[in-house]
Amino acid sequence: MSNWLLPESLADILPAEARRIEELRRGLLDLYRTYGFELVAPPLVEYLESLLSGTGADLNLRTCKLIDQITGRTLGVRADITPQVSRIDAHLLNREGVTRLCYCGTVLHARPAGLLSDRELLQIGAEIFGHAGVEADIEIIELALASVKRAGVRQARLDLNHPGVLRSIINADPALADFADDINDLLASKDVPGLTELGARIPQVKPDSIQALKQLASLYGSTEVIARARAVLPALPALYAALDDLDTLISALPDNEFSVDLADMGSGYGYHSGVVFSIYAQGWHDALVRGGRYDGVGRAFGRSRPATGFSLDLRKLSAGLPAPPVSKAIRAPWGTDAALVKVLRELRAAGEIVVQMLPGQPHALDEFTVDRELVQDGGTWKVRAIN
Repeated sequence: MSNWLLPESLADILPAEARRIEELRRGLLDLYRTYGFELVAPPLVEYLESLLSGTGADLNLRTCKLIDQITGRTLGVRADITPQVSRIDAHLLNREGVTRLCYCGTVLHARPAGLLSDRELLQIGAEIFGHAGVEADIEIIELALASVKRAGVRQARLDLNHPGVLRSIINADPALADFADDINDLLASKDVPGLTELGARIPQVKPDSIQALKQLASLYGSTEVIARARAVLPALPALYAALDDLDTLISALPDNEFSVDLADMGSGYGYHSGVVFSIYAQGWHDALVRGGRYDGVGRAFGRSRPATGFSLDLRKLSAGLPAPPVSKAIRAPWGTDAALVKVLRELRAAGEIVVQMLPGQPHALDEFTVDRELVQDGGTWKVRAIN
């Protein structure tokens, strides 16, 4: 095998694409700052038990492990930055009241999440700690929508769910407690026959509980799903409270396209504690943004805090956007003449791209188109158009 081949699902990012990803990173972090979010930068590698504290089994499977040559302890290469930010809020900052934190960094997955997924992501996101009310969820979703809009995504669709709906049905029937993961998987695939078969295998299960789960499997579509859920699901206080939260969010975010899928929690059933959302758009095969409420994750670090946030992969976001425009540049001759150096410095200080041509070498540029040149005219250096 050639020594320059990369491992599966890893890729180099070439000049024009790398520049756009970097511009997205800067633009989004600047956007988050205008909302009052403070930037943090946790390490790429941590002790495994810290990296996985408060998270589900899914993250453990996605985390690459290695042995620390200094301590002999197991390290993990982060597969998600959110738990690290929770640790910073709970253990290092230890503030009272609301804290808004944002981040951007590389994460690595042991296996790709899907057939078209990469293993290396550039994850950017924002989290609000310290407020349990739906107001924080509204702010986070507004910021997530503003993020994709800033990137140039049009006609984004917001998909909502709430684990409190399924959790209330399971909590109302003790016989279902040990089968929560199986139920979640069957609901995610809308497998009604599988739910019927599972009900037949669970001793002492209430028939009404299995019927409610089968109804839940059909509750996806437009926002009218919430009204339909109130009509067909059991009248449980926690279930109605979850539906109320979804209604509040939809009312607070007018002029957005919504869908609701009360059956599909994905891998977040045991992790999320409140409203869960994803943002989809034409041109991307999967969700662009994922987020939601995850109260209590900081408990593993000695301080349980309400928390809600979102994250997205800048590399995936950039890959679905139209090709970036090529930047215009000025060609300049090589030289150390003081007058030439002064003009070069002034042009670059003004934001111009100036490429000096090294002696005897042709130049190939992917990111720039050279439409002007710096020439000496009557003892003065001037910029002129290239025909």
